[in-house]
Amino acid sequence: MRETNFINQNKEKWKEYEEMLDRKATDPDRLNRLFVQITDDLSYSRTFYPNRSVRVYLNNLAQQIFYNIYQNKKSPLGRLAFFWTDELPRLVYESRSAFRIAFVVFTLSMIIGAFSSEMDPEFPRVILGDSYVDMTIQNIETGDPMAVYKDRSRFGMALGITANNLFVAFLTFVLGALFCVGSIGILINNGVMVGSFQHFFYDKGVFQESFLTIWTHGTLEISAIVIAGAAGITMGQGLVFPGTLSRLQAFQVSARRGLKIMVGLVPIFIAAGFIESYLTRYTETPDLVRFMFILICLFFILGYFVIYPVIKARKGFKTDLKDTRIPPTQDLSVNYQGIKSSGKILTDAFSLIRKNSSTILKYSAGIASLYVFIVSIISKLPLNEAFSFPTEFFGAFNHLGQYFNNESIFLVPIINICLYTAFFFFLMQILLRDFQGKSSVKQDIKNHIFNFLNTLVPVTIGCLILATDLSFKGLLIFFLTPFLLMTLFISQKEETNFLIAFSRGINLMKKNLGQVIGLLLLVSVLGISLFLIMDTSILWFYLEFLGWNVSVDQTTMDQLVYGSLIYIAIFILCLVLSLFSLCFGLLYFSLIEIEEAPWLRQAIENIGRHQHIRGLEKEG
Repeated sequence: MRETNFINQNKEKWKEYEEMLDRKATDPDRLNRLFVQITDDLSYSRTFYPNRSVRVYLNNLAQQIFYNIYQNKKSPLGRLAFFWTDELPRLVYESRSAFRIAFVVFTLSMIIGAFSSEMDPEFPRVILGDSYVDMTIQNIETGDPMAVYKDRSRFGMALGITANNLFVAFLTFVLGALFCVGSIGILINNGVMVGSFQHFFYDKGVFQESFLTIWTHGTLEISAIVIAGAAGITMGQGLVFPGTLSRLQAFQVSARRGLKIMVGLVPIFIAAGFIESYLTRYTETPDLVRFMFILICLFFILGYFVIYPVIKARKGFKTDLKDTRIPPTQDLSVNYQGIKSSGKILTDAFSLIRKNSSTILKYSAGIASLYVFIVSIISKLPLNEAFSFPTEFFGAFNHLGQYFNNESIFLVPIINICLYTAFFFFLMQILLRDFQGKSSVKQDIKNHIFNFLNTLVPVTIGCLILATDLSFKGLLIFFLTPFLLMTLFISQKEETNFLIAFSRGINLMKKNLGQVIGLLLLVSVLGISLFLIMDTSILWFYLEFLGWNVSVDQTTMDQLVYGSLIYIAIFILCLVLSLFSLCFGLLYFSLIEIEEAPWLRQAIENIGRHQHIRGLEKEG
């Protein structure tokens, strides 16, 4: 190509690059693409026009682009500073409608809580509990209404408060996945509690002291809870208003945005915990000092989360948010070859769950319905006396044993063995069908019967352990779960009996205990998180709503409410067991590859077997 033709062909592109450099563009991805194209042109000019001015020109242009790329490369500290000064304020600004909703809901709930306490003096006892109200009244009578903040050691109190606040905030955020309703419900619950709590002190004549003490740390703490609610609403908006995207794509975008807002709250909760444990206890501090401190905290919240995002929006943000780009449609196919990390196994398990969601939900609902129906008939006591549902955190999870060993239902172990044997059998068939679809393996009725009987053994062991009165049965079943699930899958996959499958499972896992324990902990955290749904006031709100709309006598209503609670608990348990089963079934393929490398051996054997002619594979 002649030099003049080369210049005419590319001069518009080069001019555009010069203009971008003059504007000092800061998008490193764009600059990287420019650099690649310019260096291609530079290489061409060096080959064909080594002594011409176009080579010098392109060399200088490439140097400028190279300088801009590395000038704008962010260090870890620079990335952190960018998050706090640009990315988080932009997320807050673009989620301002969710912030308004969260603030209005919480404020109205506070007003409702205070008004209800004014109308009914016993309302605070309903919301705060008799023990806390009685303790506070005693502290007021002794002349120290805020003594509750002075009882514990500073450091232990700081850790406990911070952990609790983070947990409540995380729960508030996660429940936004329930189409925003969960986060709004938590905000209502906390708002009513704060309003009732503050009115209680007003009614006792110690409003000023309570206000200055509580809001010393509460300004940051309560504000962070409201912001966590806004983050949850932001996440849920992707499900409620997907726009032109698919609901899953919209949720992926909104969940990332909400999660980043939650990350920004961590320092605030740490600061609130420190203030509550180290500063709030000094109630003898002059009122003016405490009031000024409250104002400083308030100005910080309003300044950073309200005013600063607006100012940044008017000036213009530095770059577009990468997490707002439309994610591609996720491929739900699972690759059973190769060695995988725990995170990849979990991702594959979720792909299988999503791919077979209707089937898994039907199985879970069926097991839960059958369990409630059977125990309602054979229970010696009414359901509200045979089962307990504590309201403290992790209460539903800690009381799972009552579904496997209940004095009022003497056949409950047998019921569980029958139901969960069928449930696990169907789960393993889901995994096997997905795998066999790749290798065209078919099973006949005899194989199904054989696999069903093999499923019966590990399920019986697990149910009997849960039905015992051993104090350490929780730890026993926790550590035994991987071996039972691995045995269950191996017996069906390799069509062998329980003992051989158990021995093979131990041999596979004993050399890879690190990954087994890591996957077990990861899935356990997710499973426990699902049970937290039963520890929230939202569930009780739904049940109260049921009571408002169903006109029956109290005995029938108690049976209906507790039957619903049992159904939800078993349904969630089945979902958790589905996740466990699929994860450890998928782990089998990874452990097989580690120990025996069947896919690697097959790939080695296939080397050189494919014949090609001129780059195209030969047919036949």
